[in-house]
Amino acid sequence: MILPTSSSSTSCPSIPANTTTMSKGLALITGINGFIAARTALTFLQAGYRVRGTARSLHSTKPLLSAISAELVANLEIVEVPDITIPGAFDQAIKGVTTVAHLASPIFLTSTAPGPVLKAAVEGTQRVLESALSEPTVKSFTLMSSVAAIIDTESANTHYDESNWNESSERLVWELGNEVPGYILYFASKTAAEKALWKFRDEHKPAFKIAAVNPVYVAGPPVVVPESRDKIHGTTKLISDVYSGTELAKSGLPGAFPSYVDVRDVARVILFGAENPEKVDGERFLLSGYHVPAQAVADILRERYPEREGVIEKGEPGQGYEKGYGYPKERVYDGSKVVRVTGEGYIPWEKTVVDFVESVKAIL
Repeated sequence: MILPTSSSSTSCPSIPANTTTMSKGLALITGINGFIAARTALTFLQAGYRVRGTARSLHSTKPLLSAISAELVANLEIVEVPDITIPGAFDQAIKGVTTVAHLASPIFLTSTAPGPVLKAAVEGTQRVLESALSEPTVKSFTLMSSVAAIIDTESANTHYDESNWNESSERLVWELGNEVPGYILYFASKTAAEKALWKFRDEHKPAFKIAAVNPVYVAGPPVVVPESRDKIHGTTKLISDVYSGTELAKSGLPGAFPSYVDVRDVARVILFGAENPEKVDGERFLLSGYHVPAQAVADILRERYPEREGVIEKGEPGQGYEKGYGYPKERVYDGSKVVRVTGEGYIPWEKTVVDFVESVKAIL
Protein backbone atom coordinates (compact mmCIF):
# COMPACT_ATOMS: atom_id res chain seq x y z
CA MET A 1 0.00 0.00 0.00
CA ILE A 2 1.09 3.59 -0.53
CA LEU A 3 0.99 5.97 2.37
CA PRO A 4 -0.25 9.46 1.51
CA THR A 5 2.18 12.32 1.20
CA SER A 6 2.09 15.07 3.77
CA SER A 7 2.89 18.71 3.05
CA SER A 8 6.15 18.49 5.02
CA SER A 9 9.46 17.03 3.87
CA THR A 10 8.51 13.63 5.23
CA SER A 11 5.35 11.59 5.06
CA CYS A 12 3.38 10.87 8.21
CA PRO A 13 2.09 7.32 7.94
CA SER A 14 -1.66 7.26 8.42
CA ILE A 15 -2.47 3.90 6.86
CA PRO A 16 -1.03 1.01 8.90
CA ALA A 17 0.48 -2.03 7.27
CA ASN A 18 -1.39 -5.30 7.58
CA THR A 19 -0.93 -6.30 11.22
CA THR A 20 -3.36 -9.20 11.21
CA THR A 21 -0.64 -11.60 10.14
CA MET A 22 2.16 -12.57 12.47
CA SER A 23 5.51 -11.29 11.25
CA LYS A 24 9.15 -11.37 12.28
CA GLY A 25 9.20 -7.61 12.63
CA LEU A 26 9.12 -4.43 10.61
CA ALA A 27 12.00 -3.71 8.21
CA LEU A 28 12.69 -0.21 6.92
CA ILE A 29 14.26 -0.24 3.45
CA THR A 30 15.28 3.14 2.09
CA GLY A 31 15.28 3.79 -1.65
CA ILE A 32 12.94 0.86 -2.12
CA ASN A 33 12.31 1.36 -5.83
CA GLY A 34 15.96 0.68 -6.69
CA PHE A 35 17.18 -2.52 -8.33
CA ILE A 36 18.85 -3.93 -5.20
CA ALA A 37 16.37 -2.47 -2.73
CA ALA A 38 13.36 -3.93 -4.54
CA ARG A 39 14.90 -7.39 -4.38
CA THR A 40 15.76 -6.84 -0.72
CA ALA A 41 12.18 -5.83 0.04
CA LEU A 42 10.83 -8.93 -1.68
CA THR A 43 13.31 -11.14 0.18
CA PHE A 44 12.24 -9.72 3.54
CA LEU A 45 8.56 -10.11 2.67
CA GLN A 46 9.08 -13.72 1.63
CA ALA A 47 10.93 -14.34 4.91
CA GLY A 48 7.90 -13.19 6.92
CA TYR A 49 8.69 -9.53 7.65
CA ARG A 50 6.52 -6.51 7.22
CA VAL A 51 8.34 -3.94 5.11
CA ARG A 52 8.19 -0.17 5.10
CA GLY A 53 9.98 1.39 2.16
CA THR A 54 10.95 4.96 1.51
CA ALA A 55 11.18 6.66 -1.85
CA ARG A 56 11.69 10.19 -3.03
CA SER A 57 8.51 9.86 -5.11
CA LEU A 58 5.47 7.70 -4.46
CA HIS A 59 4.80 7.52 -8.18
CA SER A 60 8.12 5.77 -8.77
CA THR A 61 7.11 2.82 -6.59
CA LYS A 62 3.95 1.90 -8.49
CA PRO A 63 5.72 -0.64 -10.76
CA LEU A 64 7.17 -2.34 -7.67
CA LEU A 65 3.80 -2.59 -5.98
CA SER A 66 2.35 -4.10 -9.15
CA ALA A 67 5.18 -6.63 -9.45
CA ILE A 68 4.73 -8.10 -5.95
CA SER A 69 1.94 -10.59 -5.25
CA ALA A 70 -1.19 -9.36 -3.51
CA GLU A 71 -0.48 -11.63 -0.54
CA LEU A 72 2.94 -10.08 0.05
CA VAL A 73 2.14 -6.51 -0.92
CA ALA A 74 -0.40 -6.42 1.92
CA ASN A 75 2.62 -6.32 4.23
CA LEU A 76 4.37 -3.54 2.34
CA GLU A 77 3.91 0.18 2.89
CA ILE A 78 5.59 3.15 1.26
CA VAL A 79 6.58 6.47 2.79
CA GLU A 80 7.66 9.37 0.62
CA VAL A 81 10.85 11.08 1.76
CA PRO A 82 11.64 13.69 -0.91
CA ASP A 83 14.89 14.87 0.66
CA ILE A 84 16.88 12.36 2.71
CA THR A 85 19.35 15.00 3.90
CA ILE A 86 16.86 17.05 5.95
CA PRO A 87 17.11 16.56 9.75
CA GLY A 88 14.26 14.36 10.89
CA ALA A 89 13.61 13.09 7.36
CA PHE A 90 13.15 9.51 8.62
CA ASP A 91 11.61 10.22 12.03
CA GLN A 92 8.14 9.07 11.00
CA ALA A 93 9.28 6.22 8.80
CA ILE A 94 11.38 4.72 11.62
CA LYS A 95 8.48 4.33 14.06
CA GLY A 96 8.14 0.73 15.23
CA VAL A 97 10.92 -0.53 12.94
CA THR A 98 13.07 -3.44 14.13
CA THR A 99 15.70 -3.49 11.37
CA VAL A 100 16.97 -0.91 8.89
CA ALA A 101 18.52 -1.44 5.47
CA HIS A 102 19.77 1.90 4.19
CA LEU A 103 20.02 1.48 0.43
CA ALA A 104 19.10 4.96 -0.78
CA SER A 105 22.18 6.60 -2.29
CA PRO A 106 22.99 9.10 -5.02
CA ILE A 107 24.28 7.61 -8.26
CA PHE A 108 25.42 10.46 -10.47
CA LEU A 109 28.06 8.89 -12.71
CA THR A 110 27.92 11.88 -15.08
CA SER A 111 27.78 14.64 -12.47
CA THR A 112 30.45 17.34 -12.43
CA ALA A 113 29.34 18.96 -9.16
CA PRO A 114 30.80 16.97 -6.25
CA GLY A 115 29.26 18.97 -3.40
CA PRO A 116 25.62 17.86 -3.77
CA VAL A 117 26.57 14.24 -4.36
CA LEU A 118 28.79 13.92 -1.29
CA LYS A 119 26.28 15.87 0.80
CA ALA A 120 23.44 13.53 -0.12
CA ALA A 121 25.53 10.42 0.53
CA VAL A 122 26.88 11.49 3.92
CA GLU A 123 23.91 13.39 5.28
CA GLY A 124 21.42 10.80 4.04
CA THR A 125 23.28 8.17 6.04
CA GLN A 126 23.49 10.44 9.08
CA ARG A 127 19.78 11.29 8.98
CA VAL A 128 18.57 7.69 9.00
CA LEU A 129 21.08 6.80 11.73
CA GLU A 130 19.87 9.72 13.86
CA SER A 131 16.28 8.58 13.48
CA ALA A 132 17.23 5.00 14.32
CA LEU A 133 19.02 6.19 17.44
CA SER A 134 15.79 7.76 18.70
CA GLU A 135 13.66 4.66 18.08
CA PRO A 136 14.10 1.99 20.80
CA THR A 137 12.59 -0.78 18.66
CA VAL A 138 15.53 -0.77 16.21
CA LYS A 139 17.78 -3.79 16.72
CA SER A 140 19.99 -3.76 13.62
CA PHE A 141 21.16 -1.44 10.85
CA THR A 142 22.79 -2.35 7.54
CA LEU A 143 24.32 0.15 5.15
CA MET A 144 24.58 -0.58 1.47
CA SER A 145 28.13 0.51 0.80
CA SER A 146 30.17 -0.67 -2.18
CA VAL A 147 33.43 -2.21 -3.31
CA ALA A 148 34.11 1.41 -4.29
CA ALA A 149 34.80 2.11 -0.61
CA ILE A 150 37.39 -0.69 -0.57
CA ILE A 151 39.44 -0.47 -3.75
CA ASP A 152 41.84 2.41 -4.35
CA THR A 153 42.38 3.62 -7.90
CA GLU A 154 45.89 4.85 -7.02
CA SER A 155 46.99 1.72 -5.20
CA ALA A 156 49.16 -1.06 -6.62
CA ASN A 157 47.38 -3.55 -4.36
CA THR A 158 46.40 -6.81 -6.07
CA HIS A 159 44.30 -8.38 -3.30
CA TYR A 160 41.36 -6.59 -1.73
CA ASP A 161 39.22 -7.61 1.22
CA GLU A 162 37.27 -5.91 4.00
CA SER A 163 40.44 -4.60 5.64
CA ASN A 164 41.12 -2.26 2.73
CA TRP A 165 39.81 1.29 2.28
CA ASN A 166 39.64 3.63 -0.66
CA GLU A 167 42.14 6.26 0.43
CA SER A 168 42.33 8.43 -2.68
CA SER A 169 38.91 9.20 -4.17
CA GLU A 170 37.79 11.83 -1.67
CA ARG A 171 41.06 13.69 -2.07
CA LEU A 172 40.83 13.52 -5.86
CA VAL A 173 37.30 14.96 -5.76
CA TRP A 174 38.45 18.08 -3.99
CA GLU A 175 41.60 18.38 -6.09
CA LEU A 176 39.75 18.08 -9.40
CA GLY A 177 36.55 19.89 -8.39
CA ASN A 178 33.96 20.04 -11.17
CA GLU A 179 36.38 18.28 -13.52
CA VAL A 180 36.32 15.09 -11.48
CA PRO A 181 35.32 11.98 -13.50
CA GLY A 182 31.93 10.61 -12.53
CA TYR A 183 33.25 7.24 -11.42
CA ILE A 184 35.71 8.84 -8.97
CA LEU A 185 32.91 10.97 -7.56
CA TYR A 186 30.81 7.84 -7.10
CA PHE A 187 33.71 6.07 -5.38
CA ALA A 188 34.16 9.07 -3.08
CA SER A 189 30.47 9.26 -2.21
CA LYS A 190 30.30 5.59 -1.18
CA THR A 191 33.52 5.89 0.82
CA ALA A 192 32.34 9.04 2.61
CA ALA A 193 28.95 7.52 3.41
CA GLU A 194 30.49 4.41 4.94
CA LYS A 195 32.99 6.43 6.93
CA ALA A 196 30.04 8.42 8.29
CA LEU A 197 28.43 5.13 9.41
CA TRP A 198 31.43 3.99 11.43
CA LYS A 199 32.06 7.45 12.84
CA PHE A 200 28.46 7.56 14.07
CA ARG A 201 28.86 4.14 15.68
CA ASP A 202 32.04 5.20 17.46
CA GLU A 203 30.61 8.49 18.70
CA HIS A 204 27.07 7.46 19.68
CA LYS A 205 27.53 3.78 20.58
CA PRO A 206 23.96 2.85 19.62
CA ALA A 207 22.22 -0.14 21.16
CA PHE A 208 21.43 -1.55 17.72
CA LYS A 209 23.96 -3.60 15.76
CA ILE A 210 25.61 -2.13 12.67
CA ALA A 211 27.06 -3.71 9.53
CA ALA A 212 27.98 -2.67 5.99
CA VAL A 213 27.74 -4.67 2.78
CA ASN A 214 30.14 -3.81 -0.04
CA PRO A 215 29.06 -5.48 -3.27
CA VAL A 216 30.88 -5.42 -6.57
CA TYR A 217 28.74 -5.02 -9.70
CA VAL A 218 25.33 -6.54 -9.08
CA ALA A 219 23.42 -8.59 -11.67
CA GLY A 220 20.51 -10.99 -11.75
CA PRO A 221 16.76 -10.88 -12.33
CA PRO A 222 15.00 -7.63 -11.45
CA VAL A 223 11.81 -7.62 -9.42
CA VAL A 224 10.41 -4.99 -11.78
CA VAL A 225 10.96 -5.66 -15.48
CA PRO A 226 11.97 -2.41 -17.20
CA GLU A 227 9.80 -1.00 -19.98
CA SER A 228 12.59 -1.23 -22.54
CA ARG A 229 16.14 -2.48 -22.98
CA ASP A 230 17.63 1.01 -22.59
CA LYS A 231 16.17 1.18 -19.06
CA ILE A 232 17.84 -2.02 -17.84
CA HIS A 233 19.89 -1.46 -14.69
CA GLY A 234 23.41 -0.37 -15.60
CA THR A 235 25.33 -3.12 -13.87
CA THR A 236 23.36 -5.83 -15.71
CA LYS A 237 24.13 -4.20 -19.06
CA LEU A 238 26.97 -6.64 -19.69
CA ILE A 239 24.54 -9.55 -20.00
CA SER A 240 21.88 -7.75 -22.04
CA ASP A 241 24.51 -6.35 -24.40
CA VAL A 242 26.06 -9.73 -25.12
CA TYR A 243 22.68 -11.43 -25.54
CA SER A 244 21.53 -8.72 -27.94
CA GLY A 245 24.59 -9.03 -30.17
CA THR A 246 26.74 -6.11 -29.08
CA GLU A 247 30.43 -6.61 -29.86
CA LEU A 248 32.08 -8.25 -26.87
CA ALA A 249 34.69 -5.51 -26.67
CA LYS A 250 31.93 -2.92 -26.36
CA SER A 251 29.62 -4.79 -23.98
CA GLY A 252 28.98 -3.70 -20.41
CA LEU A 253 30.20 -0.58 -18.65
CA PRO A 254 33.16 1.10 -20.39
CA GLY A 255 36.48 0.40 -18.69
CA ALA A 256 34.88 -1.60 -15.89
CA PHE A 257 36.64 -4.46 -14.11
CA PRO A 258 33.99 -7.19 -14.54
CA SER A 259 33.45 -8.41 -10.97
CA TYR A 260 29.94 -9.55 -10.14
CA VAL A 261 27.57 -10.83 -7.49
CA ASP A 262 23.92 -11.87 -7.79
CA VAL A 263 21.33 -9.38 -6.51
CA ARG A 264 19.63 -12.23 -4.64
CA ASP A 265 22.86 -12.87 -2.73
CA VAL A 266 23.03 -9.21 -1.73
CA ALA A 267 19.46 -9.32 -0.45
CA ARG A 268 20.13 -12.63 1.34
CA VAL A 269 23.12 -11.19 3.20
CA ILE A 270 21.15 -8.12 4.29
CA LEU A 271 18.42 -10.43 5.60
CA PHE A 272 21.05 -12.54 7.37
CA GLY A 273 22.25 -9.44 9.18
CA ALA A 274 18.74 -8.62 10.33
CA GLU A 275 18.23 -12.13 11.67
CA ASN A 276 21.74 -12.55 13.10
CA PRO A 277 22.75 -9.08 14.28
CA GLU A 278 25.32 -10.36 16.76
CA LYS A 279 27.21 -12.19 14.00
CA VAL A 280 27.57 -9.12 11.78
CA ASP A 281 27.93 -6.29 14.28
CA GLY A 282 30.80 -3.97 13.43
CA GLU A 283 31.63 -5.89 10.25
CA ARG A 284 32.05 -5.06 6.59
CA PHE A 285 31.22 -7.68 3.97
CA LEU A 286 32.76 -7.58 0.50
CA LEU A 287 30.21 -9.36 -1.70
CA SER A 288 32.21 -10.60 -4.66
CA GLY A 289 31.39 -13.82 -6.43
CA TYR A 290 32.97 -13.89 -9.86
CA HIS A 291 35.26 -12.29 -12.42
CA VAL A 292 33.33 -12.50 -15.68
CA PRO A 293 34.41 -10.62 -18.81
CA ALA A 294 32.11 -10.50 -21.82
CA GLN A 295 33.61 -13.69 -23.26
CA ALA A 296 32.47 -15.66 -20.21
CA VAL A 297 28.94 -14.32 -20.65
CA ALA A 298 28.97 -15.10 -24.36
CA ASP A 299 30.08 -18.68 -23.75
CA ILE A 300 27.23 -19.26 -21.30
CA LEU A 301 24.60 -17.66 -23.52
CA ARG A 302 25.68 -19.39 -26.73
CA GLU A 303 25.44 -22.76 -24.99
CA ARG A 304 22.10 -21.99 -23.34
CA TYR A 305 20.54 -20.34 -26.40
CA PRO A 306 21.97 -22.12 -29.48
CA GLU A 307 19.32 -20.49 -31.65
CA ARG A 308 21.13 -17.17 -31.05
CA GLU A 309 24.56 -18.33 -32.21
CA GLY A 310 24.22 -16.03 -35.21
CA VAL A 311 23.47 -13.07 -32.91
CA ILE A 312 25.80 -13.53 -29.95
CA GLU A 313 29.42 -12.95 -30.92
CA LYS A 314 31.51 -16.11 -30.64
CA GLY A 315 34.77 -14.38 -29.73
CA GLU A 316 37.40 -16.80 -28.42
CA PRO A 317 35.53 -19.38 -26.34
CA GLY A 318 37.10 -20.16 -22.97
CA GLN A 319 39.66 -17.38 -23.21
CA GLY A 320 40.24 -14.42 -20.91
CA TYR A 321 38.74 -15.86 -17.74
CA GLU A 322 39.48 -18.48 -15.11
CA LYS A 323 37.73 -21.80 -14.68
CA GLY A 324 34.86 -21.26 -12.26
CA TYR A 325 35.10 -17.51 -12.98
CA GLY A 326 37.72 -16.95 -10.30
CA TYR A 327 39.78 -13.80 -10.12
CA PRO A 328 43.13 -13.46 -11.91
CA LYS A 329 46.02 -13.21 -9.48
CA GLU A 330 46.74 -9.69 -10.73
CA ARG A 331 43.52 -8.42 -9.14
CA VAL A 332 41.46 -10.26 -6.54
CA TYR A 333 38.33 -9.08 -4.78
CA ASP A 334 38.12 -11.58 -1.93
CA GLY A 335 34.48 -12.21 -1.05
CA SER A 336 35.09 -15.30 1.08
CA LYS A 337 34.37 -13.74 4.48
CA VAL A 338 30.61 -13.61 3.97
CA VAL A 339 30.59 -17.26 2.93
CA ARG A 340 32.31 -18.20 6.19
CA VAL A 341 29.96 -16.09 8.31
CA THR A 342 26.67 -17.00 6.64
CA GLY A 343 27.55 -20.58 5.79
CA GLU A 344 26.20 -20.16 2.26
CA GLY A 345 28.03 -19.73 -1.02
CA TYR A 346 27.26 -17.48 -3.95
CA ILE A 347 24.62 -18.26 -6.56
CA PRO A 348 26.38 -19.82 -9.59
CA TRP A 349 27.19 -17.26 -12.27
CA GLU A 350 25.53 -19.35 -14.97
CA LYS A 351 22.26 -19.15 -13.02
CA THR A 352 22.62 -15.39 -12.61
CA VAL A 353 23.04 -14.94 -16.36
CA VAL A 354 20.23 -17.23 -17.46
CA ASP A 355 17.75 -16.09 -14.81
CA PHE A 356 18.37 -12.48 -15.81
CA VAL A 357 17.80 -13.18 -19.50
CA GLU A 358 14.67 -15.20 -18.82
CA SER A 359 13.25 -12.43 -16.66
CA VAL A 360 13.75 -9.66 -19.25
CA LYS A 361 13.71 -11.61 -22.52
CA ALA A 362 10.57 -9.81 -23.69
CA ILE A 363 12.42 -6.50 -23.94
CA LEU A 364 15.75 -7.76 -25.35
